[in-house]
Amino acid sequence: MDLNYIKKIVKLVDESGVDEIEIEEEGSKIRVSKARHNSSAAPVPQLIPQQPVYAQPAPAQSASAVPEAAPAAAPKAEGSKYHEVRSPIVGTFYSAPAPNADPYVQVGSSVQPGTVICIIEAMKLMNEIESDIAGKVVQVLAQNGQPVEYNQPLFLVEPA
Repeated sequence: MDLNYIKKIVKLVDESGVDEIEIEEEGSKIRVSKARHNSSAAPVPQLIPQQPVYAQPAPAQSASAVPEAAPAAAPKAEGSKYHEVRSPIVGTFYSAPAPNADPYVQVGSSVQPGTVICIIEAMKLMNEIESDIAGKVVQVLAQNGQPVEYNQPLFLVEPA
């Protein structure tokens, strides 16, 4: 992209009521956003390289799903006595099977390997996420209805 073009976009965002703008052109993407704190600094453009996005297949709904979920769980942080259950896919986190239903697990719930602990919606498919460890849930790290990333910690579990 032309530097003068970028400068015009920065000036436009700075002088308008718009907080952020993202433009994709000829395989390049630029995002300009205003600073969120009370400073008089001009917006800073960010060039984002285009990368192809590949969808991952939904996890199998069989006993073989448990070994597949195990690699997604990262090792415990040094000195931590809790195990992080991590998201195996990118999607939207849901703590319950339906909007008015009780959550699969809450703080204090006991889980076993294979216990369904949440759902992650990806590409209109509801993927049941199972615990990969036996123990007690001590913290829910994701918020209901919010997007989650691949390998993002969802729960802290105290191993049994």
